[in-house]
Amino acid sequence: MEIAQIREELAENVKKIDPIGKRLKFKMDDEFIFIDGRNNANIITDKDDDADCTITMSLETYLKLQRKEIKPMIATLTGKLKVKGDIGLAQKLKQLM
Repeated sequence: MEIAQIREELAENVKKIDPIGKRLKFKMDDEFIFIDGRNNANIITDKDDDADCTITMSLETYLKLQRKEIKPMIATLTGKLKVKGDIGLAQKLKQLM
């Protein structure tokens, strides 16, 4: 799965939930997925803007999380997933994946 495909899936998933009220950024390898949920809708771009929460991981780790091959807590404890900023926002991600 490529980053563009992940972006498309997330774009569909964020339409199904209420605006997250903040800015969330995924950094996967050298690519970015930015979700701005401060207004009436969650909007996805590929910008590297400032975010309330930044989640850094490899594309491989993201795919393992999506397939439930690894748990988020284990990925965090082993350093495969790093969260900077609003951890409460990061915990809401189950709705998106």
